[in-house]
Amino acid sequence: MKRALVQLDEQTYRQLRQRAFRQERSISSVVREMVAKGLANDAARERPTRVGQFSSVRAGRSKQEGPAPVSEHHDEALARAFEK
Repeated sequence: MKRALVQLDEQTYRQLRQRAFRQERSISSVVREMVAKGLANDAARERPTRVGQFSSVRAGRSKQEGPAPVSEHHDEALARAFEK
């Protein structure tokens, strides 16, 4: 494990200390858990992995570059788009 010095404002420290006390845990363990969850959430939000995560999906015409026709090779086209 690595050590890190983190400075918190009074209110944040007080809330953190109260949470640790309520959970009967050390402040360090609460901070480690919160940081790990925050990083996991960031990683999950970095790239859409399901169609439902895209803001919109539209139909239309496009220039057929790469695997064509895209209607038949959509998985390959999507993989290439994520590589860019």
